[in-house]
Parts: sequence; C-alpha cells; structure tokens
Amino acid sequence: MTTHAPRPGDRRDLDAPTVPPATRFSESRRAEIARRTATGDLQRVRKGVYLAPVDEDGPARARRAEVLRRVRAVQLRLTTAYWYSHTTAAVLHGCWTWRLSDAVHVTQLRAPNAEQSRERGLRRHWTALPPRDRTTIDGLPATTLERTVVDCARTLPPDQGLVVTDSALRGGADLDVLCAILDESAGRRGVRRAREVVDLADPRSESPGESLLRWVVHDAGLPTPEAGHRTMTRRGDVWLDLAWPERKVALEFDGAVKYSGGDYGDPAGRVFAEKLRQDALEEAGWLVVRVTWDDLHQAEALAARIRAALRTRSPRSRYPS
Repeated sequence: MTTHAPRPGDRRDLDAPTVPPATRFSESRRAEIARRTATGDLQRVRKGVYLAPVDEDGPARARRAEVLRRVRAVQLRLTTAYWYSHTTAAVLHGCWTWRLSDAVHVTQLRAPNAEQSRERGLRRHWTALPPRDRTTIDGLPATTLERTVVDCARTLPPDQGLVVTDSALRGGADLDVLCAILDESAGRRGVRRAREVVDLADPRSESPGESLLRWVVHDAGLPTPEAGHRTMTRRGDVWLDLAWPERKVALEFDGAVKYSGGDYGDPAGRVFAEKLRQDALEEAGWLVVRVTWDDLHQAEALAARIRAALRTRSPRSRYPS
C-alpha cells in the first residue's frame, strides 16, 4: 500500500471488532424464532443459538464476520473453562489475517473427550496456559496478544503467520514476552518456524499485502529490503513500501481496492496521483516494481521479477535462481 503520510512505525491501536449479539432458543420464543428464521432475519449458528446473517462485502470480510458469529455461539454453549486462541483470538484482538479458517479455536486446560473432539467448526487445543497468557476481550476469555502470535506462528503457514505477527507488533505486542513464550516452547512442534516468522516481522508493515510481499522476498532468498523507506523527489518526500536504497529498487504493493472509490476518494484522481508519484520516483532514479494481489498468488513469477530488477541495478551481484 502506498501512502503519502509519515510512516514512523510507532504503535497503532488494533481495530478490535464487535462480536454480534445472539438470540437463544427457549420454548417461549419458539414461534418468534421460527418466524424470524423463515424471513431470513435469523440463522441457526449452533444448537439453540441464532444470529443475524452475515452482511459483508467481499469474501475476507464475510469470513471474519462468520468467525465472530461462531465466537458468540460458542460462548453461549461451552461450559468448560476455555480461552479463544490461535486465529480466533487474532480476529478478536483486531489483527490482520489472510486465508482465515472459519473454524473457532479455543484452548482449554484438559483434553476434550472423543465427542468434543469431533465437534464441527470448533477446534479444541489443550495445554497448560499460564495466567500471563490469559486475558479478556470485551468480556470474552482469550489468549493474550503475545500468546496468540506464538500460537499462530507455530501452526499457520509462515506467510499467514507473518501477516498476524506484523499487525500484532504494529499494535503493541511485547517482543520480549513473545520471545519468552518461544523459549518456553522450545522443542515443541512449529517453534522453529515461529522463530523465523518473529525474526522477520516488522511493525512498519502497512497492510497484509505488504507482509505477504516481504515473505515472498524472504522465501526466495533475496536480500532483505527496508520497510517504509523515505526518499526525496521533486514532489517531496515519498514513502516506499519496500526498498533496497543502495540499488534504488523499490517494491510497491497496490491493492486494487485503493481505486474502487469510496474510502480512497475519486478513482480517476487516485490513478492520476499515482502516475505523478511514479514519474517523480523514476526521475529520481528509482526502479519501481508494482505488485498486486494476483502477483502474490504467483510467488515464483513475482520473485523472478524482483530478482531481475535487482540484477538490472547490480549486474555483478548473484541472486539465487
């Protein structure tokens, strides 16, 4: 995501969502619930629990909304001690996610029985969860932001884990606590991967797309770029998403939503402003590689483009093929 505003990399409060209210079944409300279900005002989310249907544009927002509905339904049905965890806690904290599963994750202190383990749409994890790693979010029990990051980084593919971790650090997660939890988890499954993700994480990342782009660069074995690099042009200071300043090569992530109108103003005006910005960067000697969501879905081809750009600016350097 490109921006003209300063990018100091300081703490940005996470945008925690609101968990929707639910209607519980009772005999006295049977007729009302049946009527509202028939008209589409309510949907059965879990046995005895009904919520309004999801009303969100786009698959990613709809998936998050569905997870939040299931969070409320689980809260009204579970009787054992539990804490929302993993990607579910990430959503509750307001972290970014990518390719979010619609299953609700909870951590409990005892192993579930066989029937509980088969419960559809609910993933139960069991482990010793110290008080340090427990919190509440809007009255809901959940793992702390730091514990949530470690759980996600251990269990998700690394690109998805990096998206969560970048946003958590951006939102003020304590890196010392993160590292302490990782040290305590030494030898457990996924810890090595989690360390790699945490080492790569950067609170200056401005969007999930930028985080994914950094993973593509890292996974391809390319030199580590600088996030949020500021450079001077004839049009003033410009902040670049990722850059190799010594080679004057930059990567700019362009989410197509930027030009769809609404939140970002007039689409035609935005496109024209981006052209002027691009011209100013090129006049200042920068080679800019622009990246879209479609490019991120073709990581090998994208890495080849970046590698070619770096070679153009440093012909004697060798990068992994």
